[in-house]
Amino acid sequence: MLQILTDGLVIGSVVSLGAIGLSLTFSILRFSNFGHGELLAWGAYFAFTALGVFTAFGLPGTPLAPFSFGWPLLAALAVSALLTALLALALDWSLFQRLRRQGAITLVIASFGAALALRNLLLFFYGGVPQYYSQELQIAIALLPRSVWGGMRVTPDQMFVLGLTAVTVTALHLFLQRSTLGRAMRATAMNPQLARVAGIDPERVLRATWVIGGVLAAVAGVFAGLTVQLRPTLGLDLLLPLFAAVILGGIGSVWGAVLGGLIVGIAESLAVSVVGAEYRAAAAFVVLISILLLRPNGLFGDKA
Repeated sequence: MLQILTDGLVIGSVVSLGAIGLSLTFSILRFSNFGHGELLAWGAYFAFTALGVFTAFGLPGTPLAPFSFGWPLLAALAVSALLTALLALALDWSLFQRLRRQGAITLVIASFGAALALRNLLLFFYGGVPQYYSQELQIAIALLPRSVWGGMRVTPDQMFVLGLTAVTVTALHLFLQRSTLGRAMRATAMNPQLARVAGIDPERVLRATWVIGGVLAAVAGVFAGLTVQLRPTLGLDLLLPLFAAVILGGIGSVWGAVLGGLIVGIAESLAVSVVGAEYRAAAAFVVLISILLLRPNGLFGDKA
């Protein structure tokens, strides 16, 4: 049982980071961005390309014990975050900004088109063969013996993902609560018209939203590639869990997206061990529907 919980937390960490960016986009830009999953996939492949470049130029790739990766992957993660944020801004400038006055439905349909284009571009450039950041094999560390609720084993890479996710979410929370730009983003999410009257520049807030969403998507994509594998359909596979986490936690709530992502991850992990991997997505939505029957606005959503 503890092993299922551990595996679910690792899956949920990836979903949570992606769900935060999707929740911010929805609450501030007022539309569901179905292309957000592809930002995760592009972030993962940006890091893969940067890692290859660093290795080709002779940057030492010796793994940092006990992890399967070294400094090149951490540098590639920083490059990926920058490039994914620029990609998000480019999408807004070339597509969403031009259609913003047409309404949310037009933007949603445009996001579908953007997702298809981005996914097929990944397939064109990288092919359909799964890739890996490292070929190093890891042995899971036994944190608890099997005599204690079945035991708990975790790899060092998974521990890294959990730790960096906690640091990232905490840093984002402090940014939104204490920085001027963060408070402007929260004000815009609550009441765009009043925020504009108060002197808040909406375009600056929108740009910040895309940048933060892109950075979080890149980190989530790299984590997914690090703990599982890289594949062009990564964004599509994660899209439904992302939306489930956002709705479950309550749209616009950072901590709601985190908790929703963790619940989705644990539900999927439980489904794999009980009914099989093919039903993991269905299990997440069973949990989603069950909670929404009791709290329609999500766990942290405003009461109607």
